[in-house]
Formats: sequence, C-alpha cells, structure tokens
Amino acid sequence: MEENVKTKPTLICIPDISGFTEFMSKTEINLSSQVISSLLNQVIYSNKIDLKVSEIEGDAILFYRTGPLPSFKELINQCRLFYTEFYGELAKLQKKFKDDKEVDHIPDILGLKIILHYGVEVSSVPIGKNIKLMGEDIILAHRLLKNKVPYEEYILISEHLLNEYKDATVERNFGWGTLYDKDTSYKHIGEINYSYINLEPLVP
Repeated sequence: MEENVKTKPTLICIPDISGFTEFMSKTEINLSSQVISSLLNQVIYSNKIDLKVSEIEGDAILFYRTGPLPSFKELINQCRLFYTEFYGELAKLQKKFKDDKEVDHIPDILGLKIILHYGVEVSSVPIGKNIKLMGEDIILAHRLLKNKVPYEEYILISEHLLNEYKDATVERNFGWGTLYDKDTSYKHIGEINYSYINLEPLVP
C-alpha cells in the first residue's frame, strides 16, 4: 500500500534571469555558459535566510523554505541582496571578459526578477540527492513569472504570501521602492492578486 504524500506550508522564492534566451542566442556558448553559471552561483551564495535549493532551471533558481516565515523586512532585504549581488557579479564578469567583444551584451540584456509565493500544501519528493517540489502552488509560482508588472526587474509577492503577514509588518514604501498592487488572470487558475516592487532604482 502506497504512503500518502505529506505536504507542508512552504515559502517559494524564484529568482529568474530575464533576457536569458536573447543572451544565449547572441553570445558564444563558452562565454554565455560561464556568465549564467556565475550569476546563478552568486545568487545562491547570497542566500542569508536559510532558503533551500530545489532546482536550478536554466535561467532560474527554485528556492523553498518550510517552517516559520522570515519577517517581511528580512524577506525583502534578502531579495534586495539577491539583486545587488547579481549586478555586482555582472560588473566582475565585464572586467573578466573585457577582451571579448560579446561582453557588451551582458548589462544590456540580462536582469533579475524575483517571485515570492506561499503554498499551504506543497509536497517535497526526494529524487536522488535533490528535493522535487510538487503541488498546485508550485505551478502557480511559475505562472506568476508571466504577469502585468510594468517593469523588467522587480520583486513580485503573491497575495497568498502577503496574507501570512500581519498588516502592521507589511511596509509599502522602502525608500528605494514602493509596493504596488496588480492582478492577472491565468487559464485554469483564475484571477490572482499580487504586489510588486521595482528593483531598477537599486542599481545606477
């Protein structure tokens, strides 16, 4: 008899490199593979809130965390660190590959967006040495990468996650950016509400 798959409430975080497909198509494979792997590694190394890696999906990292949520401020600061470390690594890569004519594509094409979602019932299935996350909320988190946010680089926070925080702890103005509300309708899912913050002011 098969055991029932156990589910846990789970914080889902997906830093996604925008411009990935264009960059890969315009750049020689040796350079592009080094650049993308360095950027993804830098994002992983800058994790300070005990997020775990479930998968690396080419241009994105699927982080998760079970148990108590970090404070809202800690979560936003972590996303801010992902972004600034990403651009710090971009600057280093430009210097490292300065003699390669294709290096000029790096800052013009690549960027970072971050999806934050909270799933009440997410299952963790061990496959080899990795943990595969499954459930409707994993599908929804990936769907949220396609949205109506009017910026290229941002943090998107689903209403499901915001509802887990008390109103008093959710700041909407961070000095460098303001939290705005939006919604998008998805096929087979319906209308999903979310909030977003433009990350672009963080990097001159």
